[in-house]
Amino acid sequence: MPSPSAAASATASAVSVGMGNISSRERYSGLIWLVSAAFFMQALDSTIVNTAVPAMATALGETPLNMRSALTSYVLTLAILIPASPWLCDRFGTRRVFGVAISIFAIGSLLCGISQTLPELVMARVLQGCGGAALMPVGRYVLVRTIDKRDFVQVMSTVATFGLLGSVLGPLLGGALVEYTNWRLIFLLNVPVGIVGFWLNLREMPEYRLDTANRFDLLGFLLFAGASALLLAASEFAADENIRWVQMGALVLAAIGFGAMYVWHSRRTAHPVADLSLLRVRSVWVSLSGNLLTRLGVSGMFLLIVLFLQVGCGWSPLMAGLMMVPQALGSISAKWLVNRLLIRFGYRRLLFGNTLIVALLLAMFALLGPHTPMGLIALLVFVYGGFMGMQYTVMNTLIYTDLDIKHASMASSMASTTQYLSMSFGIALATLAMQTLLHGQGNAAYVVAFRWTVILLAVITAVASRVFARLDKAPTVTVSSPS
Repeated sequence: MPSPSAAASATASAVSVGMGNISSRERYSGLIWLVSAAFFMQALDSTIVNTAVPAMATALGETPLNMRSALTSYVLTLAILIPASPWLCDRFGTRRVFGVAISIFAIGSLLCGISQTLPELVMARVLQGCGGAALMPVGRYVLVRTIDKRDFVQVMSTVATFGLLGSVLGPLLGGALVEYTNWRLIFLLNVPVGIVGFWLNLREMPEYRLDTANRFDLLGFLLFAGASALLLAASEFAADENIRWVQMGALVLAAIGFGAMYVWHSRRTAHPVADLSLLRVRSVWVSLSGNLLTRLGVSGMFLLIVLFLQVGCGWSPLMAGLMMVPQALGSISAKWLVNRLLIRFGYRRLLFGNTLIVALLLAMFALLGPHTPMGLIALLVFVYGGFMGMQYTVMNTLIYTDLDIKHASMASSMASTTQYLSMSFGIALATLAMQTLLHGQGNAAYVVAFRWTVILLAVITAVASRVFARLDKAPTVTVSSPS
C-alpha cells in the first residue's frame, strides 16, 4: 500500500498532467472575458457619441460644431495618459490598476450622463479618459504575461473582435438610443457594466507587479504628453472649415520641438516613459510604423462612409449606422482564419498582401454612388471588414513576437498610444481631404469629394505595405534592459 506522501505526490502529478492538457485559453477564460468586455466598453464609448451630437448640442444649448471638444477630449486624454500605464502596473499591480481604471471610467460615465453644460461634459469626458487610458494596455499586458504563445494570436483575435464590435455597433446603438430614448443613456449604460467589470476584476485578474518599481519619468511624461497634445490640437485646426495655417504650423513646430527634447531625454534616463530603444527590434518598429500608416489611411473611413450614406445618398442616421453591421460580421468571420494564415504565410507575407488588398478595397468605395444597390454596398462593407479585422489582429500581435516578456508592458503601452494618435490623425486627414475636394454643397458634389478622398486614403494605406515588407531584412534583435 503506498504511503500518504506517495499518494499525495501521485495526486499532484495527476492534477499537473490534467492542467497541462488544458489550454491557457480555457484555463483563463474568465480573464479573457474581462479584458474583452473592457475593450468593448472603451471602443463603444469612442464611437457611440458621434450619432448623438445634434441631440446633445440641443440639450446643452450649444451648436453641433461647439460639441467637438466633447469628442476630442476623450481621445486626447487616452493618448496622453496611456504611456504611464506600465509604471502604474509595476508600482501598484495589475489587479489594482485595472480595478481603479474601471471604477474611474464608470464614474466618468455617470458624470457625463448627468452633465448640464458643455464644460461639465468635457470635464467628465476627461475623467472617463483617465480610466479608459489603462484598460487596453493593461489588458494586453496581462494577456501577454498569462496566455501561452500558441494560444496568444487566437485570444487576441477574440479580444480584438469585441473591440471592433464596440466601435461598429456604437453609432447604431447611439442612433437608436437617441431616436427612441434619451442621449444620456449612452453614458449611463456604462455604469452597470463597470460594476460587473469591477467584480470580475477581483475574481479573474492576476496580480503582476515589481517588488521595487522604477522611478517614474515625470519629465519624459510631460514632454511626451506635450508633443502628443500639440499634434492632436494641430489636427483639430486642420479639420476646421476655415483652416488657420499660422496657428496650426506653430503647434506642429512646437510639437516637433517637444518630441526632439523627449528623444534627447529618453537616451539619458534609465527608465523612460516610452522606451525608444525597443525600436532597435525590427518587428517593433515595423509594427508601430506600419500601424501608424495603415490607420492614417483607414481610421477616417468609418466617418466618411456614414456621412456619404447620409449626405450623399440621403439615408437616415439609423440606416447608415445599420450598414456598419456587415463590417463587424466580416471581421468576425475572417478572424477565425488568422492563426492558420499566419502559420502558412508568416507575418511578412500576410501583412504585405493583406495591406494591399485593404488598399484596393478602399479604392473600390470610389465606385459607389447614390443609386448603388444597398446589397452591393453591404457586400463591399462586409469584405472590407473581413480584411480589416485580419489586419488589426496581425498588426496588434506583431509587436510582441521578438520581445522578452519583461518588455511586454512597455510594448503594450507604445502600441496603444500609437493606435490612438494615428486614429486622431487619420480622422483629421480624411476630414481635411474631404473639405479640400468638396466643390459645392449638393449631394453630387459630396459624392465626388468622397470618391477622390477614398482614393487618396487607398494610396496612403498601400504605402504601409512597403513598411511590412521590411520585416525579414535584418536578423532579430534582443533588447537588453536599460542600464
